[in-house]
Amino acid sequence: MLNFWTIEFPHILRLTEHHLRDHEINSTCIKYYNLGAKYCRKSRKYGGVSIFVHEGLLFSTVELNGFCRDQDFEVCAVKLHISSFVFCILCVYRPPTGNFSCFLSSLGSILNQLYTNSINIIICGDININYLDNTNSKLQLDSLLLSYDWYSTADFQTRISNCSSTAVDNIFIGKFKDTNFTIKPLPSGLSDHDAQILILHDIKTQI
Repeated sequence: MLNFWTIEFPHILRLTEHHLRDHEINSTCIKYYNLGAKYCRKSRKYGGVSIFVHEGLLFSTVELNGFCRDQDFEVCAVKLHISSFVFCILCVYRPPTGNFSCFLSSLGSILNQLYTNSINIIICGDININYLDNTNSKLQLDSLLLSYDWYSTADFQTRISNCSSTAVDNIFIGKFKDTNFTIKPLPSGLSDHDAQILILHDIKTQI
């Protein structure tokens, strides 16, 4: 799975639509990584989200299962310390046919619960909102995120097919607006979506 990393391993891997049940993902092994958080669908097939953390980092799981609703809003999160920073990483999946109002209100509730001045929250995942178009869904999500001073970083295509090219996967950051960061796509061959790599250049750790 990780053969396409050519320089170094990321600190965090997030996977959406893993399609696994609890017992299956609990027994999934990715070399150099520990399963940090996950959500598996209870009543439907497919879907699901997960976060794997590099084995050199300490982390805690943030319990968010109560906010999840199959086919509408699926999320998991971890909290970890890197250098002098505290991070909360959210991995989100919004199915394209899901209830958008449910997604928006659930995400808002989570942000309201987790947000503090001392925690740096990063939201990433497959939200099925094309950020190359100014749709009503995009405007509503941007309005919610801007109320917490977050914004999207992916301005490139993340899903390319024979008939369309869209940016339905994204990473949202807040306090890093003045931080030196890079985001880029990474075709992995594992999915019809490209991965996104976010590098925070001013935050260093030894792993």
